[in-house]
Amino acid sequence: MSEVIQRDLSEEQVTLRQRVEFALVWAMVRGIGALPRGLARRVGEWIGWVAYAALGRLRRVGFRNLELAFPEWTPERRVRTLRLLYRNLGWLLAEFCQMPRYTPESASRFIRYQGLENYLMARGKGKGVLVLTGHLGAWELSSFYHSLMEYPMAMVIRRLDNPLVDEFVNRIRCLHGNRVIHKDDFARGLIASMRGGETVGFLMDTNMTPPQGVFVSYFGVMACTASGMARVAAKTGAVVVPGFLLWEETEKKYVLHFGEELAVVNTGDSEQDAVTNTSAFTAVIESYVRRYPDQWLWLHRRWKTRPAGEEAIY
Repeated sequence: MSEVIQRDLSEEQVTLRQRVEFALVWAMVRGIGALPRGLARRVGEWIGWVAYAALGRLRRVGFRNLELAFPEWTPERRVRTLRLLYRNLGWLLAEFCQMPRYTPESASRFIRYQGLENYLMARGKGKGVLVLTGHLGAWELSSFYHSLMEYPMAMVIRRLDNPLVDEFVNRIRCLHGNRVIHKDDFARGLIASMRGGETVGFLMDTNMTPPQGVFVSYFGVMACTASGMARVAAKTGAVVVPGFLLWEETEKKYVLHFGEELAVVNTGDSEQDAVTNTSAFTAVIESYVRRYPDQWLWLHRRWKTRPAGEEAIY
């Protein structure tokens, strides 16, 4: 396993609870992973329905977020969108469990590229590629499929609280050459990767706190957003392209969309440029979420951090 994803468990006190959690996760991944893919997705969908019914707090967060993002929607439409989100999350769970079995041939039966030429042109410039992405569609499967098709990349992620689960999940993510850059060391890792002409995916749609985050508009509401990707792009000249793996209902397939290169403003005012570019990147994410609203993670308290003086949203 890559040194980047190794975690020195000998220096951490692994609790009994963490060992039990790991055993349950291991059993679920192995069990669902052993099923035929169609049946695995049905099991995942069932888990999604159970979670929707059982997790009232997350359901309320989802409703609140949809009220903020789509005030013109009826309550019925918000309920329908949230239920479809849970179905899609169940499918994503099933796909993750199945990933160790996938080959380029088998995965290509239900995944295709759209705009791969945009990624290849970006990579060809030799300055490194930053893939702008988020918790939309099948995000865990997207980087895995890209590596399966011989385009391995690095991913900026947060460590899971359970070190045993963290190591297990990262081992699956990195089966075909991917590697992990942890958020607690992402600035140095990103800059080194860009100087090496590598590709790094960055999930840029979660709530942050200053100074790591800056406030930009997301669905018309100010949201504290990670500015690290914008800062690295301006500093290194890396190419930024959007990348999202989305379920296309009409095709019954996932499509890995790569958008055209995004302009990066670099006026010399690093702080203002960070806000300008972060705002532009966030607007791109919003445009995809508006097209696929039932595939974004509405359960996350995206607007938790508020500008000084503003009341809490949740």
